[in-house]
Amino acid sequence: MIYAGIDIGSITAKAALIKNNRLLGTHVIMTGYDPINAGIKVFDALLKQSRISKTQISAIISTGYGRASVSFADKALTEIICHGTGAHFMNPEIRGIIDVGGQDSKAIFLDQEGQVENFAMNDKCAAGTGRFLEVMAKALEVDLELLGDFSLAADKPSKISSICTVFAESEVISMIAKQERRENIIAGIHESAAARVAILANKIKIKKPVMMTGGVAKNKGMVNSLENRLGFKLIVGDLAQENGAIGAAVLASKL
Repeated sequence: MIYAGIDIGSITAKAALIKNNRLLGTHVIMTGYDPINAGIKVFDALLKQSRISKTQISAIISTGYGRASVSFADKALTEIICHGTGAHFMNPEIRGIIDVGGQDSKAIFLDQEGQVENFAMNDKCAAGTGRFLEVMAKALEVDLELLGDFSLAADKPSKISSICTVFAESEVISMIAKQERRENIIAGIHESAAARVAILANKIKIKKPVMMTGGVAKNKGMVNSLENRLGFKLIVGDLAQENGAIGAAVLASKL
């Protein structure tokens, strides 16, 4: 039997298929302004990509910021549970997860069976999230996907003192006016964001090995800043962005 997981995030929508405890495939699209339509589109695209019909799907679990918008799902679960399950499925040795999403950041501590033992979440402020990086990329007129490469070319990271996204953006604009190197400003942005996320990880006394999930895991500069803050290497898989959807599919197979 085949099971599906759909993760509707604030920036991207992801879908995954599981069969016989094996990952069949994943797909990612932009969520846009219509999470209901995004859920339908990403699911249909994955089915077409995998050459599977809807009638072959035994159960579907939705997760993420827009999980309630997936009306055809059998059940909706939180990102905490799904990211924990997804990380354990991909690597049973994982004990900690750092998930940096579009609207929030999470640090999760798993027990040896892959069950969530503790977690901390930053959901009241955009600082330390994908949205924070998106705002800064726009201010610097740099493609979001290129932030990591720019950051790694820095020689002296700029100091971003504000923890509020709005005030931090004002700081960045002032630095641009003073003609500070763009690479240094971006490195400073990553260090500021990493500091916020590290607080969450330390709060729950996260244990190694730690996997980083979410779309921001593709940003090498952010990963590097987090590793420096935490004092250890993070595991970043090729499917870090799809981890929540994978976990949702695994949990669907247990319904």
